Amino acid sequence: MPNSKGYRAGTRHKYRRGFRQHGMPGLSTYLRTFKLGEYVDIIANSAIQKGLPYKVFHGTTGRVWAVTPRAIGVEVLKTVKHRRFRKKLYVRIEHVRKSKCRDDFLKRVRKNQLLVQKAKKEKKKPQVPKRWPKQPREGELVKFKKEQVKMLRPVKFELDF
Repeated sequence: MPNSKGYRAGTRHKYRRGFRQHGMPGLSTYLRTFKLGEYVDIIANSAIQKGLPYKVFHGTTGRVWAVTPRAIGVEVLKTVKHRRFRKKLYVRIEHVRKSKCRDDFLKRVRKNQLLVQKAKKEKKKPQVPKRWPKQPREGELVKFKKEQVKMLRPVKFELDF
C-alpha cells in the first residue's frame, strides 16, 4: 500500500530473520537473567509479536530499570532532531539480548586493577597503560638485485581500420 502508516510499516528488511534462523526462539532465550543497571540491546524478533518494541528502538542499547516475569523495562535515548530524550519502555525478553558494549571496558578495568595491586606489592607508583589508536605501520626497506628489476610500460594504442 502506498504511504501506509501502520505500526510495522517499513520493517520488511529491518525485522528480517537470518538464514536458517526462522521459527520460535530456543529455551535459552527464556532462561537468561537480567539485572537492574545492565546494558541490553533491543533486537526485535519478528517470530514473536507480543511485546514487540516500536521500530525506532530496534538496534538501540539501553539500561535495565525494571524486571517483570515476562518482560524487562529498558531506558533508552531516542534522538529527535538535535535532542536526545530518555524513554522508558517495556520489552519482552525475546526481543532483548545482553549487550557487549562494556566488555572491553570491564576487561581493561580488571587488567588495570591487577597492575595497581602488583605495583602496591612492589611499593612503586602504578603505571596504568594509556590506550592509543592504531598507529601506521613501520616502514620497510626492500632489498633486490639490479638484474631483477623490470620496467613495465603500457602498450602503445593503435587504431586498425
